Amino acid sequence: MSERKVLTKYYPPDFDPSLVGRSRQPKQSGPKVQTVRLMAPFSLRCSSCGEYMYKGRKFNARKETPVDERYLNIQIYRFYIRCTRCSAEIVFRTDPKNQDYAVEKGAKRNTEPWRRGLEGELDETDEQRLDRIEREMADENGEVAAAEERNAMAELEQKTADAKREMAVADALDEIRSRNARLEKAQRDGGVDIECVLGGRGLSEEEERRRREEEEDAEAARKAFEFARLQQKLEEGPAEEEVLSLPGVPGATAATNGEESSGSSSSAAAAGSLTTSAASVSNPTTAAATDMPPPSFKRQVKKKKDHSALLGIKKKQPLV
Repeated sequence: MSERKVLTKYYPPDFDPSLVGRSRQPKQSGPKVQTVRLMAPFSLRCSSCGEYMYKGRKFNARKETPVDERYLNIQIYRFYIRCTRCSAEIVFRTDPKNQDYAVEKGAKRNTEPWRRGLEGELDETDEQRLDRIEREMADENGEVAAAEERNAMAELEQKTADAKREMAVADALDEIRSRNARLEKAQRDGGVDIECVLGGRGLSEEEERRRREEEEDAEAARKAFEFARLQQKLEEGPAEEEVLSLPGVPGATAATNGEESSGSSSSAAAAGSLTTSAASVSNPTTAAATDMPPPSFKRQVKKKKDHSALLGIKKKQPLV
């Protein structure tokens, strides 16, 4: 293809450049015409053959700029295209008044649903347009007034709710301050039970019920531990009596001497001892609670057993 690319031109030997003159064409009169490539701005139908041409179809068109056609100093352009089926000429122009296009010849614009409400507006006069604008503005003002009224009512309701909430918070704070004051006064006095102060008006019903349940649980636990301690002491009592009854025990002689002396006492004393013994037998828990000393929680160290003899291990005797 390189041989087809011509970098220089051939001039014959008898070429005379002075014989080649410039020719000026007359100035073009009338509207300016340009050849442009455009797409159909709307769907249309040809009047000659009935061919439908939809929006966006591309055409080679002639663009005409009329000199004396303007709207509010906005230039109006006219376009010439041909039907894709019968090659009939179709003419449409710009419409700056309605910000749209208008068909002039050769075709009919298809029905567009969103433009049905504007058909009457396209043919209205200036007075009709002013009246319509005034009505629209009045409607907008009425809607704005209604919206402002609704907003005022909503704002009033919000203010009322805020005031109620603030009053409730203030009442709760006053109650807390009064309760704290009562507690501080009780702590300063020292003789008033804080639980009694809390059990008054400061606590709610649920808190009072919870406090009573805790007190009942604590009392039940205390009684259970006391009963277990008394039962343990009663189990340890018969063992001590058996030890005292053995011969050679110092306490045994004292016990026999006490029995002999009690035999020589009066019948009234014997009757009193019998009544006390009968009362102790009938209610052993009260007798043990009155006679026994308070329990001691001292740690008792058990003596370790010597398991070396069981295993046959002999300990070495120390040398003398």
